[in-house]
Amino acid sequence: MATIVEVARLAGVSTSTVSHVLNDTRNVEPSTRAKVMAAIEKTGYRQDAVARAMRRARTDSIGLVVSDAGEPAFAEMVHGVEHAAAARGLTLVLANSAEDPVREERAVNTLLSRRVDGLIIARCAASSAAVSSRLESESPRPVVLLDRVFDNSPHDQVGADNRESMRRLVEHLQAAGHRRFLLVAGDQRVPTLVERFRGFRDAIRDADLPQQVVVDAVDMAEVREKVAAALEQGDATCVIASSTPLAVATLECLRDAGLTTPEQIAFAAFDGFSHSDLFRPTITTVRQPAFEMGAAAVSLLIDRLGAPDASPRTLRLNQTLELRESSENYRPGVS
Repeated sequence: MATIVEVARLAGVSTSTVSHVLNDTRNVEPSTRAKVMAAIEKTGYRQDAVARAMRRARTDSIGLVVSDAGEPAFAEMVHGVEHAAAARGLTLVLANSAEDPVREERAVNTLLSRRVDGLIIARCAASSAAVSSRLESESPRPVVLLDRVFDNSPHDQVGADNRESMRRLVEHLQAAGHRRFLLVAGDQRVPTLVERFRGFRDAIRDADLPQQVVVDAVDMAEVREKVAAALEQGDATCVIASSTPLAVATLECLRDAGLTTPEQIAFAAFDGFSHSDLFRPTITTVRQPAFEMGAAAVSLLIDRLGAPDASPRTLRLNQTLELRESSENYRPGVS
């Protein structure tokens, strides 16, 4: 196996110059860099990644823990993180907590023990205090919270404008004539869903609408049970699901109740589905900029590596309201 000494001898430079080229630790003249790179290729030299990491106190890797890697929005966030990391020469190590606090704690501990340069995490709903303590103890190793944003967090965060987007959606539907809504709000331990519920409440209050039906449940079986019971009452003219899994459960309930969309009841959802244009009717969706959120999380992490003492930042990216047949073709009567 070729050594750095052989590379330096062939290129006619010092071993320190070869090291600077390999580790990008000092500017090297382009002609000299070209000689070094040619010598590396000719000798077949391969740098020892472990030794390099020990010298630089960096592993050129970042960890990512998501709460549901199979959910479309999270899958896009993963792609965004991966794309941005690769563009910076970083390796991504991914873990999926599956909304299990024990798995989340194990994943966090494992990634940090492998000395990733930073960690991006979308915390699960029942995330433990032990995870909070571990994340806070990692300073100055950067931690960025993704999607699920917390008040007064000591970490950098990136999320979407959930509260404002829900408010805009309800205002649009109310302007179209809807006055009686069923909101499938889901697990109110999840900050993202809490923000969407608050946006719904804001819009209902501002429009002076009567009390609405809200389904807030942790277990999906309980969600289905409560949605089915609400549909039996027959009061709502429009259903809003606050996430893709909640949308699936709600659509199943609409089917089982024999209600057609949009002819009998309007429907809208957050996050949406892959290939949503294949659905009939097409579904009105508030779409997260999920890919961009993942990329932004990497940018925050890189910035934190360069300025470990800076104040934590929270970025809010705008969501897109995509109006489609499931709500636009329904015309409720005057109530």
